[in-house]
Order: sequence, then structure tokens, then C-alpha cells
Amino acid sequence: MIRIRQLKLHIDHTEAELKKKICRTLRIREAALLSYNIRRQSLDARRKPELFYIYTVDVLISSEKQVLKKNRDKNVSLSDWKPYEYPQIGEIPMRHRPIIVGSGPAGMFCAYLLAELGYRPILLERGMPAKQRAADVENFWKTGILNPNSNVQFGEGGAGTFSDGKLNTLVKDPVGRNQKVLEIFVEHGAPEEILYVNKPHIGTDVLVNVVKSIRQRIIANGGEVYFHRQVTDLSFSDQKLQGLTVRDTVSGTEEFLDAQTVVLAIGHSARDTFEMLDYRGLNMEPKAFAVGVRIEHSQKMIDKSQYGRNRGQELPAAAYKLTASLDNGRSAYTFCMCPGGYVVNASSEMGLLAVNGMSYHDRAGTNANSAVIVTVRPEDYPGDGPLSGVAFQRALERKAYAAGAGKVPVQLFEDFCNNKASTELGSIQPQIKGGYTLSNVRELFPEEIGNSIELGIRAFDRKLAGYGAGDAILSGVESRTSSPVRIIRDETLQSNFSGLYPCGEGAGYAGGITSAAMDGLKVAEAIAKRYRPFDKTEK
Repeated sequence: MIRIRQLKLHIDHTEAELKKKICRTLRIREAALLSYNIRRQSLDARRKPELFYIYTVDVLISSEKQVLKKNRDKNVSLSDWKPYEYPQIGEIPMRHRPIIVGSGPAGMFCAYLLAELGYRPILLERGMPAKQRAADVENFWKTGILNPNSNVQFGEGGAGTFSDGKLNTLVKDPVGRNQKVLEIFVEHGAPEEILYVNKPHIGTDVLVNVVKSIRQRIIANGGEVYFHRQVTDLSFSDQKLQGLTVRDTVSGTEEFLDAQTVVLAIGHSARDTFEMLDYRGLNMEPKAFAVGVRIEHSQKMIDKSQYGRNRGQELPAAAYKLTASLDNGRSAYTFCMCPGGYVVNASSEMGLLAVNGMSYHDRAGTNANSAVIVTVRPEDYPGDGPLSGVAFQRALERKAYAAGAGKVPVQLFEDFCNNKASTELGSIQPQIKGGYTLSNVRELFPEEIGNSIELGIRAFDRKLAGYGAGDAILSGVESRTSSPVRIIRDETLQSNFSGLYPCGEGAGYAGGITSAAMDGLKVAEAIAKRYRPFDKTEK
């Protein structure tokens, strides 16, 4: 196939105009164009309010060699696209079916690939199926009654289910795992555009059904999925995994499962599991993560700034990504930006409060929100153990819970700068899932972090006019940006106990839905390269 880069068309172009542009670039007649695939679409707003789409396309034609020989356009070349290749299969017999702990993107995609290859995995999830989980989350937002095992952090689909379903990643991907992840999502109900748009997203409302469909495929391919099953202990002998203890979080009963291979895809909020792993002697270390606030602006203001005009029907709700190097030596940046979205109470522990952001697929909400965060490293927080970052997160979340008496504390940016509690709102009304109350968010943070958040927002205002408006709404605390822990794994992707595979964001090897799913595929490949799948007659 031939690849064409930098195909530029006005945003209201037709499919016929795209085909015509392809043919003109290759200097061929339309009859010679057999097919094409859009590999990438991005928005060019450099001449706003006049906007364009920029495409990368792979084209199949009947006279490829002749066209390439004659074409001198630097944006025309042979395509380097190649499909994802399944791993080579190992020869070691499996005594027990592989067990995956956690049904977030890492665990789900690990189980998906293992099931597809014939390993008949068992997937354990401490939370509830997607539909029941969604009901539990809505009940929490309505009543404030938290289910510690079924919430924004725990349950089918993982934390990403309630964070807009953003699928962009910066992970280098020479073997095509990223594309494979997106293809699996599309096969199970995600919009096809995620295969090529620059910043793909699914939306929380659509993602709930997608993860259910993926679960059904795992089961159809011989896997089993069990909900409200929390792993409470692991058993080892001579540095080798022997089994795990599983508690039914509904009935309270426990059972022991023999295990040869276990994938730990526990997510970044499984703090009690981190404590158990530390007690059992897994090699872990604290790692850098980031903390800060959610900031809300009018989506119309963001649209006007990014597009140079009102959005209209032909454009999506505008997004942004901002970074700033600060005079105090730190950096601030925006994270998990949710166009037309909502701030959500994302708590998972009693007496603690954390926030996140989410959007539905249509991104039709009144406000835009994003995390404004500052990186913290192990030297920034007290303690020298592997769980010192967890303790730091909990301390912030305990303050947030107290500041809002269980509701999300919010503050105007002007009051944040003056370090005083807000007493009234300005022109922007909070779009928050769960109760909120006016408070002093700045008091939640150590002085240097609070100063860095203020400096960051002021710097962002110089890049995006209106970002630092006095009545922009801040809410806290955004503390679950990534795992504060890394579970050490070797070149075979196993921990210091053989048979135990740390995986995904919770283990410290990913930073979002796509990278976690990719790591799930990577761990499944490692298991497949070592072990032989079950014969269809084996139980």
C-alpha cells in the first residue's frame, strides 16, 4: 500500500472530495483507486477561524510501483503499517488455568488475548458488572452512600470507565498493540472513528456497554469471569506462586485457589491489596505521580479560544492540553481533559474524597474540565517505604473529605489565589456528579504544591485566554492520576515471585486506558510464549 501524509481539506469536505484529493496527489484516475484507509485525522486550527482536517491515508491501487516511481511528493511513500501479530506459543504445560486479578483495561485485555489463544483464563473482579456498578455509582452521587467495592475506581472496566474513555497514548508501539486495542474496542461497540482520530474517546455511557461485550467474548472463548471477588492473600513456596485466597465481598466467604500463573492488574486505587503485597514481600518501590485540582470553564469559552469562533454542529467540543515550566523549578500540566464533561466524586474509601473528570460520548455538557496537576516525587512526601505515596494521597483525600464534610469542596480561582474560602459562585455553575460545597481548596495542599497550581493556571492563561478567570471553579482533590507504587518485574514480566505478573497502571507500567490495555496484551504474550494452551478436551 501507499501512504499519503499531510492531506489537507476544509472541515466541511465530503468523502468525494477526499477521494479526489487522494487521486490528484497520486496523479491517478479515480478508477485506479481500489480502496483507502484513514490512519490519522487531526484538526489544523493555525488559521482559525478557518479550520482544516489533516489526513494520513493508506491507499491500495493497481499500479503501485509505477506510481511510486513517478511521484516526487515527499509525503508519498510505501506504507509502514502492519497488523498486530499473535505471539509464538510456548511448550510448558499449564497445571492450572491462568488467573487475572482486576477487570480494568489491563486485566480485561490480558484475559481477552489469553482466551482467544485457548488458555481459558479466570478473571476475578472485586467490584460489580458494568450495569450494577453504574447503578451503585449513581446512587453514591445521589445519596453520598459509598460502596467501597463498587464505585468509580472498582468494578468492571476499571477507573477509566468513569473518565470519558480517552484512548490517546504516548507509548511507543512498534508491534501494533495500540491498533489492536482500538480494533477490539470497535469490534465490541466503540465508534469506528477511534481508529484514526487524533484524540479518540468512547464516552462513559458507551464504554459501559463495550466492556460488557468484551466480557462476553472472553466467556465465549472459554474464560470465566467472577465479580465481587477480592484477592486477600497470596501463597508462595521457594519464591514460587502456589495460590491465592479470594473473598466474596457480598457473602464474606473465602476460598483458596491453586494457581501457577497470576496476573496482578489491580489498578491504581487497590491500596489494601498493595498493603498485602508489601506484607508478603513483593519487591515494590514508590514512584512519582501528580496531584492537584479539577478546573471548570465554560465549554463555549474553550471552543471560542481553540477554534476562533463558535463551534457549530460540524465540530466536536474543543479540547486542550497545556504545560508550563514554573519559576519554582516545578512543572504544571493539564491531564484527562473532559470537553463538555463533569467533575465526579471518585472516592473509594470511607472518610476520604478524590475527584476525577468524565464525559459522555456526545460531550454535550455545559462546562469543560481538566485536572491541573503538579508532579510529586518520593522525596516530596514523608516516609521511606514503598507505600509512602499511598499515605500522602490518603492524607490529601482525608483533608478534602473534612473540608467538604463528605461533599466535593469547590473554590473560585480568585479565592484560591487569596487563600480564602469562597462564599458565592460567579458566572460558571459547577457541573459535578455528587454533592459539592463552597470551601477553601488551597488549604488541602502543602504550600509549594498550592503555589505551583496557582502559577500553573496563571501560565496557562497566557496560552489560552480566560483560563485564569477569577470565577473559574476549582475542586479537589485530584490525587488518583496514576499509581504511587511500582511493583518490580523482570525481563520475563514476572515479580520476584515466579508466576506472578504485575500488569497495568496499578503496577506502575501504564498511564491510561490504552497504555494499560497494551500492557495487558504484553503480559498475555509473555505467558503465551512460555506456556502451551489447553487442549479443547482439557478441563
